[in-house]
Amino acid sequence: MKRLMMVVVVVACAAMVSPAWAEEKPNPTGTWKWTVDINGQTREVTLKLKLEGDKLTGAMVGRNNQETAIEDAKYKDGEVSFKVTRERNGQKVTSQYTGKVSGDSFKGKSEFERDGQKQTREFDAKRAKE
Repeated sequence: MKRLMMVVVVVACAAMVSPAWAEEKPNPTGTWKWTVDINGQTREVTLKLKLEGDKLTGAMVGRNNQETAIEDAKYKDGEVSFKVTRERNGQKVTSQYTGKVSGDSFKGKSEFERDGQKQTREFDAKRAKE
């Protein structure tokens, strides 16, 4: 009887602890979308990310569905950072993105320089349903 009671207690304890084990680690893989306001116009931003082991790769989708690869991408414990360099009117513009993934939400900010001034924009991206 004691042995049966001990098994019941162990199983009950395991049942209470297992949901914590079952929680998935945040995963940035997927297509992320958000909107930004640029000079009074709302534009949709699309970001594609893929995590393989410790390596994060991806691309920002721009005008005419042209993809620009991300650079210096890092991912650890839900924290994401990367750069995107685009060329406009013969000048290269680099934006630095940082944020945190939680479930199907990716919140963060982008920083870039325009006319010698540092600009910051916050974003709240949602994972697109495949």
